[in-house]
Amino acid sequence: MEVLGYPLETVYLFGLIIGGGLVFIFILLSDVLEGMFEFLSSSIFNPTLILAYVTILSAAGYILEISTSLHSLIIFIISLVLAFVLVVLLNVFVLIPLSSAEASLAYTEEDLKGRVGKVITSIPEEGYGEVVLSGKGGNIAKSAKSFEGQPIADGTEVLVIDIKGGVVYVSVYEH
Repeated sequence: MEVLGYPLETVYLFGLIIGGGLVFIFILLSDVLEGMFEFLSSSIFNPTLILAYVTILSAAGYILEISTSLHSLIIFIISLVLAFVLVVLLNVFVLIPLSSAEASLAYTEEDLKGRVGKVITSIPEEGYGEVVLSGKGGNIAKSAKSFEGQPIADGTEVLVIDIKGGVVYVSVYEH
């Protein structure tokens, strides 16, 4: 069977090459392109799903055309169904969980204010020591200075009051 004067295998192969190339470009430029297609992202026209659908449809059609003797219409229907099922599985088991996952384990200095930590290197009266702040993302060790200007022994629980220049200003934590 031919489409626009080209054998169907060639049409599927071109679709596979173009779809695969667009997937590669989308991966490289995903942040920029995601912003351009943001108005479509919440609807069914997700660019990732569309590109995956075209690529899977073309790959399945090409493989079935060259390896079986089925009628081209049956191959096209099988390819449509297979691409639909795989894209739905991709969306449900990969894309949706990734979109709802924690965006980052990074923290800002403002996030540290009000957290309780433990002194691991004692803080002298007018000097610097070190505290470790435990959290869900792991432990954070920061240089520390006493907020009141009084010495704090190691092992003491402290409360982060302020942060300036990457140094946390702490005070003894009283339960």
